[in-house]
Amino acid sequence: MTDTARPDLDEHGLPADRPGLGMARLLEIMRRLRDPDSGCPWDIEQDFASIAPYTIEEAYEVADAIEREAWDELKGELGDLLFQSVFHARMAEERGLFAFDDVARGMAAKMVARHPHVFGAQSRDKSAEQQTRDWEEIKAAERAAKSVTGVLDDVAAGLPALMRAVKLQKRAARVGFDWPSTDEVIDKLIEEADELRRAAPGPHREEEFGDLLFVMANLARHLGIDPETALRGANAKFTRRFRSIEAALAAEGRRPEDSDLTEMDALWDAAKAAEKSSQKQGEKTNALRSPKPDAS
Repeated sequence: MTDTARPDLDEHGLPADRPGLGMARLLEIMRRLRDPDSGCPWDIEQDFASIAPYTIEEAYEVADAIEREAWDELKGELGDLLFQSVFHARMAEERGLFAFDDVARGMAAKMVARHPHVFGAQSRDKSAEQQTRDWEEIKAAERAAKSVTGVLDDVAAGLPALMRAVKLQKRAARVGFDWPSTDEVIDKLIEEADELRRAAPGPHREEEFGDLLFVMANLARHLGIDPETALRGANAKFTRRFRSIEAALAAEGRRPEDSDLTEMDALWDAAKAAEKSSQKQGEKTNALRSPKPDAS
């Protein structure tokens, strides 16, 4: 029976919903959901493999909210992602592997160890590039301590393929296996595109297409571009312009299937021109609003 007289508990026997108890409340809710006798049947049935896709999805929803600058949504998306960590940690605790507190303490220890210029005696007076090199040296020492000997051994296989391609290439580049400049990457891109054009339909064509994507990821790395971010931007632009096509046709009581490629291509070009005009106007407005230098 719940002791409702305790001020730190609510009517459900959970830690009260108030500042300072949020994490304890969430962990107890997760424990209750997984209780084999009184929990939620769906939550009880889940395992690491079944929950992993949701974890990836929630991470992307966080990234989407940030990209859209939807700050009112970000709190909820971060909560959804936090819940994924809580879910995995609870399943691990049930197996006797580790608990959520072990996760938090381990992360804290890692951050202290990887920032000797903040928590140790090292000077903070160094460039971002030097800090990146120091970070990689610390990570390399951590991998060595875990007996990870291969350069590519601990690049997670479950990463999105484009992201993993960049990580693999970065690792190889650290030991000198890299094109010396962007020009060689572009030459390789042209070579792979030609091989794809000549490939017969079937598995070989798929392989050549994969090679082309891999080189594209390498080119992005050499240009200092995150290919995932670039592709998300291209997706968003395509969505905006296609919706403009739909809107233009809807104004005439028609749908895309009532049109043809020539007409829709012209509407696409109109949407593109309108976007560029709007961008230029925005740049002019920002320039007018910027404080003028003091001519005195």
